Amino acid sequence: MRKYVDGQDKVLMKVVCNKCGRSLKVENGYLREFCFAGDAVFGYFSRRDGVAQHFDLCEDCYEEWTARFAVPPEESEALELL
Repeated sequence: MRKYVDGQDKVLMKVVCNKCGRSLKVENGYLREFCFAGDAVFGYFSRRDGVAQHFDLCEDCYEEWTARFAVPPEESEALELL
């Protein structure tokens, strides 16, 4: 869950992990730790037609979530880090 400064165009104020509720480190409008941002838009033939969702996970919750996958995520080395 993300909160932005009122009246400011996309100045990040706070990020909270949707799973565990922990506040992630934000300094001067920039997120200073890993955060998985998930977006889903449900279309036709889903149980949630027309619904859009966004969620954020801290690194610990992301690791816990992906550890339960039947097929693990593919990994490769990132040559440039943003």
